[in-house]
Formats: sequence, structure tokens, C-alpha cells
Amino acid sequence: MTVPHPRLSINQATIKYANLETALRVTADAGVQSIGLWREPVNEVGLDTATKMLTDSGLRFSTHCRGGFFTLPAGPERDAALEDNRRAIDETAALAAAGAEGSTAVLVLVAGGLPEGSRDLIGARERVRDAIGELVPYAQSAGVTLAIEPLHPMFGSDRCVVSTLGQALDIASDFAPEAVGAAVDTFHIWWDPQVLEQIARAGREGRIATYQVCDWATPLPADVLLSRHYMGDGVIDFASLTSAVVATGYDRDIEVELFNADIWNDDPAAVVARTVASFTATVSPHLP
Repeated sequence: MTVPHPRLSINQATIKYANLETALRVTADAGVQSIGLWREPVNEVGLDTATKMLTDSGLRFSTHCRGGFFTLPAGPERDAALEDNRRAIDETAALAAAGAEGSTAVLVLVAGGLPEGSRDLIGARERVRDAIGELVPYAQSAGVTLAIEPLHPMFGSDRCVVSTLGQALDIASDFAPEAVGAAVDTFHIWWDPQVLEQIARAGREGRIATYQVCDWATPLPADVLLSRHYMGDGVIDFASLTSAVVATGYDRDIEVELFNADIWNDDPAAVVARTVASFTATVSPHLP
């Protein structure tokens, strides 16, 4: 069995159909030391139970997914989204405190797409900036970093109006680095001609809140959301991207996050084992 790199973290989305108990168990049994959790499985068992389960697992906590979805104009729906993000901040703080030494209190934010009937992309991004500004004092009081995750432009209409790392950093620049950073996800940014320059910028500004890896391969499935692959099965250059992140001094966990129907339908333990092997082959060689 391949010994996992100590900085590898399994994002729970990779084994989506496993409940929290199973996800923690198969991750720990594989020798992986860290896990990123999603809100739905945590809320399914309740936060108190989830924190105890995490503590008992001995795993570090790398990120919580997800907050965001606040591109709506002012009104009850936007207010409800902001309140839900405050709950997500509370969950993140509690889970980070429950995880093993080295856990990080990072809440990943997916900005949200264009409101129905709107074509105002610039206005939607400004509402993201405004929403984060409303959440920052609450996040700071909880010791939580908000990580803006840019998504590939194909998700701009329905999921995320923030499409590049540069756009995420431009929004984050209004706030303290410990309060707002960025999620660097290879799937979403590998194509960007400025990606290495923007990773270096993120490092200078102290804003890399998490580094997430998976691969890109074509043709894409009908549901493009489910188009992530094990590292090495696609075209992404993990050597250059990982080296660029390492050069910034980033020394936290590195999450593998896979949205793929075939992977989800596989045995969770087998998925974790293959994740370990693919990470070892493609990412580990570029880590100190």
C-alpha cells in the first residue's frame, strides 16, 4: 500500500455517497491525515456529533464546504443567504477546533451565478464583494478565513461569477489576509494564461487559504460539474502549478476534490486508495 503524503487531504466530495462516519473511517484507515468536510453530511448528524466524530478520528480538518451563493440583489433571499453563511462560519470554527493539531478554519465560498433574468456580470461580482464585507467581522470574531473559490468560466452563469484567481484576489484585497483569501483549485484555473503570475501574487499577499487538486480531461460529460478526474488522467500540469504554490511558502494541507459520477459510485475505500496513489505520482514529487 502506498504511504500517503502527510499533507494530502481527502475532500469529502470525492467520496460523496459515503456518510460522515464512513468518510472519516476510510480516510483514516488509508493513513491519510486530513479531511475536508461538506456541510450537508455534517448537518445530517448535527454539529455536536460531527465534531466528536472528527475528534475521535484523529484527522486534521482542512476546509469546510461551502458558503457563498450571494449574488442576489437586496431582499429576503439575500438576507437568508447571509445568515446561512454565518451558520457555516460557526460550523467551520467548531470543526477546526475539533480536528487534530494543524487543522485550519477555512470556509470555501462559491460566489453564485447570475440571478435569473440578469445579464449584469459586473454588478453580480460587486454584490459578492459587498456580501463578503458584511461577513468579514463575523468571520474574524470566529477566527475563520473566507476562501473565495474562482470557478472555471463555464460555471459563470449558474454557479460562480468569479472566474479567475485574479478576480478572487481583487475582491479579497479589500480585506485583511487572515479574513479573506482564495482557494487555488487546479481544475478551475489551469487554463488561465496568468495563473502562475496570480499564484505568485496570492503568495505575496498571504491569501492562499487552500490548494485543491484534480485533473481535467475532455470530452466533458453532459453535466460538466461531474468532469473532475484523478490526477494524471488528464492534461493539467501539476508540476508547474504545485511548484508555484510551494514557492509562495504555502505549507498547509492539499485537498483532492473529485466530482465524478463513476468515482462516486465506486467503493469509498478504493477511491481513497487510488487518490493516494495518484497524488503520490503527480503532486508529491513537487512538495518539499
